[in-house]
Amino acid sequence: MADQQIIMAGFGGQGILSAGRILAYAGMLENKNVSWLPSYGPEMRGGTANCNVIISDDVIGSPILNSATTLIVMNGPSLDKFESYVESGGIIIKDSSLVQREPARTDVKVYGVPATETAFKMGNPTFANIILLGKLIALTNIVSKENFEIALRKTLPSKKHNLIPEEMKALEFGMQYEC
Repeated sequence: MADQQIIMAGFGGQGILSAGRILAYAGMLENKNVSWLPSYGPEMRGGTANCNVIISDDVIGSPILNSATTLIVMNGPSLDKFESYVESGGIIIKDSSLVQREPARTDVKVYGVPATETAFKMGNPTFANIILLGKLIALTNIVSKENFEIALRKTLPSKKHNLIPEEMKALEFGMQYEC
């Protein structure tokens, strides 16, 4: 796996920060150096939220990203704000249920996954972020599915552990989705 500098962005309440934390924890389980830096507006739910996740074999000098290998976006304003941060040859994964426009960039690979629509069909809209992480894992092999599941157990409150089998189905959907 090559080092990954990931920006995840969307509205507060979409689980952006939680998804980043789970991914960073899974990276730790892979014996990688990791950084997770959350950022959110004062209104949280409904406001903007994003996080930087770095997973690397090398020492991480700063948790702040000036560019990213991957951008995961769950709303249009986040694509507008962060599209330019993606390095040439990088990846943009967008929730095609909520992000209508296509990125203007032609030097990046774009994958649209109907994450929110699928999560609603699965009975839990909070799974949308996990679906998008599934696509990321399939494209980059950033972490193993097994370590992702362990990270879910370690980062989610125990009262939500009953959701983990369904979350793993959501992850698998994202991994298998053909764009």
